[in-house]
Amino acid sequence: MTNENRGPRRDGGRDDSRRGGSDRDASRGRDASGRGPRGGDRPDRGRDERRDGGSAGRDSGRPARGGVDRDREQRGGPRLAPKTGRRPEPRIPDGVTGKELDRSVHQQLRTLSKENAEGVAQHLVMVAAMLEADEIENAMAHAETAVRRAGRVPAAREALGMVAYRSGDFARALGEFRTVRRISGSDHLIPLMVDCERGLGRHERALDLAQSAEAKRLPKEERVELAIVISGIRRDLGQTDAALVALQIPELKKSNQPRLAYAYADTLLGLGRVEEARNWFEKAADADVEYETDAVERLEELDGVSATDLLGGADEEDEATE
Repeated sequence: MTNENRGPRRDGGRDDSRRGGSDRDASRGRDASGRGPRGGDRPDRGRDERRDGGSAGRDSGRPARGGVDRDREQRGGPRLAPKTGRRPEPRIPDGVTGKELDRSVHQQLRTLSKENAEGVAQHLVMVAAMLEADEIENAMAHAETAVRRAGRVPAAREALGMVAYRSGDFARALGEFRTVRRISGSDHLIPLMVDCERGLGRHERALDLAQSAEAKRLPKEERVELAIVISGIRRDLGQTDAALVALQIPELKKSNQPRLAYAYADTLLGLGRVEEARNWFEKAADADVEYETDAVERLEELDGVSATDLLGGADEEDEATE
């Protein structure tokens, strides 16, 4: 995926929408031969037809091995379920080439034919663009198309999982993330998987995964995201003190972690430590050059300044000028 896709946003910027098993609908009924359940209720049509179908005295409602199903012949052949047409692929706008993807994703796409790889790359670029624009339905259409064309490519499955996560379909997202982990061998999605378990209300399972050996080996970026998610789980469970401790990792002392500082400030506020919370919201705002959080707005709330007040002040200045 492109760099626009980031990790869990819960309790790290007031964006709960980016949380995220693939739910497969099993079709039932007739098998590949068009038969229904065994032991049909077709009436006995007589000894002559039995002779054509096999041994005498046996009538199972279907022809014996090597026999002829005359009922089906008279009906004009096997009754097959109608084929469902494949949905048309979503349009790729002019100018989207697929080359916008990270080099690592292009490496994954080398297992495909050149034409298919280019098409999948374009759809993955569109997934990132649609997520950035918060157009979840369009993002899903592109992600599902990418998976149909490249189901064994980790980046395609991760894209679909990310869209499901953003839409709040945590069961589907979790399934896709597990698939990515299985086929790629990478643990980088553990923070999102933990947050999916949290979204499904399975807090103990979430904590078990968060405390696994694989989770402890995560690199810095994923370790920060995991700490934010664990803190959120602890708050869900009413363990606010433990939530604060979960965020006290070495990266908290650094000035380039706005979301971690934000989560720490919000947790302090939950404990009633308002002045400390204000200081940490200030640190988050200073570090947040990409506007990942609403730390500035939280500071204004604590200082008693609202957007309405600011607009009102501007109106009064305009009137005074006139």
